[in-house]
Amino acid sequence: MEVILEEATKEDAQSILDNQVRAFKPILEKYEDYETNPANESIEKVVSRIRYSKGAFYKILSDKILVGAISVLWEGDEYWISPMFILPEYQGKGIAQTIINRIENLYPAAASWQLATILEERRNCHLYEKMGYYKTGLNKKLNEKTTLIFYKKTV
Repeated sequence: MEVILEEATKEDAQSILDNQVRAFKPILEKYEDYETNPANESIEKVVSRIRYSKGAFYKILSDKILVGAISVLWEGDEYWISPMFILPEYQGKGIAQTIINRIENLYPAAASWQLATILEERRNCHLYEKMGYYKTGLNKKLNEKTTLIFYKKTV
């Protein structure tokens, strides 16, 4: 399986949004976080990520099929991953690990990487911890069903 990271363009926005909704909708339905879940984002939000001057937005392709995306933001030498998604049928195949490694290698100026995920999604937490991210101790309760947990990795 060939995994490719390719910078997104405005022309990619609709297909990225369609896949983003597919990837995040089960989590939206499970946790009912209508305010921050990426499944509820607009096309304008996706376009703004693509055009953001202090960040980059990449398509994730597996065997030439769009299977996800990852957004990278930076402020000085502090970098954030937000959001990243892989379509459900492509999860568990090592794609996320491959992409995180590639992203971190693309930005050697980064002194640290940060991200947030849903505490109740144990597979996500396990992935990030396996990739060397540690819990910062900062959590944010979104509603009675879900909490965001923040992770950091110092390079």
